[in-house]
Amino acid sequence: MPELPEVETVRRGLSKLIVGKTVISEAHDTQKGFPNAPADVAQFLIGASITNVRRRAKVLILDLSTEYSLLIHLKMTGQLVFVGETRFGAGHPNDSLINDLPDKSTRVTLTFSDTSKLFFNDQRKFGWVRMLPTEEISNTPFMQKVGPEPLAEDFSPQEFMQRFTRRSKTNIKAALLDQSVVAGVGNIYADESLWGAKIHPQRLVANVSEQEFTALYTELRAVMNLAIEKGGSSNDTYVNAEGKKGSYMDFARVFRREGLPCPRCATTIEKMRVAGRGTHICPFCQQLQ
Repeated sequence: MPELPEVETVRRGLSKLIVGKTVISEAHDTQKGFPNAPADVAQFLIGASITNVRRRAKVLILDLSTEYSLLIHLKMTGQLVFVGETRFGAGHPNDSLINDLPDKSTRVTLTFSDTSKLFFNDQRKFGWVRMLPTEEISNTPFMQKVGPEPLAEDFSPQEFMQRFTRRSKTNIKAALLDQSVVAGVGNIYADESLWGAKIHPQRLVANVSEQEFTALYTELRAVMNLAIEKGGSSNDTYVNAEGKKGSYMDFARVFRREGLPCPRCATTIEKMRVAGRGTHICPFCQQLQ
């Protein structure tokens, strides 16, 4: 599944391509991937222009001129492919990014007034495109539950630490992966930021000091910003809005580097399981206290 930096990369790419375009038709294969009432589609999607492309956690939001929005979750194998004067693919890197569309993986097709199209493809059918009144998005169960954006300008180290208070008896990695604590943090960036802050992923939240939380806050924001700059990290399963693979893994310090020397102390990096996920640590830099 794409993590926050990958989805942000897609958002930035699509913003340059589809904002201002008017939807003239929609097609979908099943109700599961496009669970919207036909009457709402006819009234609020057809004839509407896309006014903005946003992101909340790992969900893309396409705002419409009708004061409705399309929420898109790519899940594990989703793609967004824009076909117009130029072609741009975003998502799971199979041949649908370059082949003629629609194909057998196409779930939703939006056609714009200039004849360009936006295709939502999804091999495993876990993703979806939902339409809601824009003002109601913040009231949906998902948005009510999801934590603050870790890269928001007004998200302070103090608020970051406060978000973990109710998870005091949980190990720090499990809490960091909890989307209700902080939005959009996945396995790669949890490992990278914990290594950067020199915190063992099995440490209980209650045993992490204020100074360590400040270091973790700084490291998390740094690795996510670098990942966005490099176009994401899932270079085996994900590409950005120009069809290019993310290169963050070329800069990873610990993730998927088991058996290699720690770039900080040269101790051999180890892999273990924490919070049900494969976890990479330096046993010297990240000692379990």
